[in-house]
Amino acid sequence: MNEYRSTSRPTQEEIRLKYNRFASWYDLAETLPEFMGVKNLRRTLLQRASGQGLEVAVGTGKNLPDYPTMCRLTAVDMSRAMVTRARQRADKLGLHVHFQVMDAAHLGFPDQHFDTVVDTLALCTFPDPVTVLREMARVCRSEGHILLLEHGRSDRAWLGRWQDRRAERHARHLGCYWNREPLDLVRQAGLRLLTAERRFFGIFYLLEAAPAAITRVDGHEGNATRGRGLPA
Repeated sequence: MNEYRSTSRPTQEEIRLKYNRFASWYDLAETLPEFMGVKNLRRTLLQRASGQGLEVAVGTGKNLPDYPTMCRLTAVDMSRAMVTRARQRADKLGLHVHFQVMDAAHLGFPDQHFDTVVDTLALCTFPDPVTVLREMARVCRSEGHILLLEHGRSDRAWLGRWQDRRAERHARHLGCYWNREPLDLVRQAGLRLLTAERRFFGIFYLLEAAPAAITRVDGHEGNATRGRGLPA
């Protein structure tokens, strides 16, 4: 299991300030991940959203166009500048989204409040990602689902080692630890993994989980998991 903690990691407030400053450039920085297939993965993941939805760490709202029209969405982010950008995007798209500035580790919603809870490309940045996942599970209805699109440590040994060597240096910019293990974090948080796929040298993870015991475990075409883990 890869250790994600670091004595030099940025604090929550430092990350908030970094993203407030970076908000106007964020979409440009996303160009490479989008080229690598993230855009299509967003669409694939978010078509599973339904009912009352919550997106944590909404950023500039890159996911907003891909939600089903019947999904009633609330979106939160710790960065006020990011929320402002996301609200502007929603307005341009003619979407009604309820935005709030909020720390994902302390969600201000009742237990079992949402049918779908979403996070994309943010587990790498949260100072305590396990706590965030547990909060997502807390506010998700027992029959609901948690949808995650994340990047993390590659399952290719050479690439994973390369990420490890550069993890601390990379994290200094925006607090992004690119060698975290999303599957391990999901299990540490006590979530039940329903489906999982890995793409682009095993770096991108497309995950569906649930907060309650689910007996169904579906596989997907490609590198899919059935229960305990993914094949190497």
